[in-house]
Amino acid sequence: MSAETPVAVSILDREFLIGCSPEERPGLIAAAAYLDGKMREIRNSSRSAGADRIAVMAALNIAHELIQMKQRGEAEAGALAQHLHTLRTKLDGVLAAPVR
Repeated sequence: MSAETPVAVSILDREFLIGCSPEERPGLIAAAAYLDGKMREIRNSSRSAGADRIAVMAALNIAHELIQMKQRGEAEAGALAQHLHTLRTKLDGVLAAPVR
């Protein structure tokens, strides 16, 4: 198991030290950059939002994106399963046909 080392990330002009393994470091940095970008978008579009409100709005936006992506993935998986079932049925029909 890898030892945790602190990683400094900057979110909305505040620095946070977060412990993570070396394997998790790139993902943590990417997640922090994504969150920082979302929070900056909200701060720039709202005149008088406090940091707590910005954080909650960013969390809600990210959760909404995640749910949409999951739903899209499930729909695509369903369509793929249906397509594979159709192909398998056709293949079974071809393989079951007598050889001429």
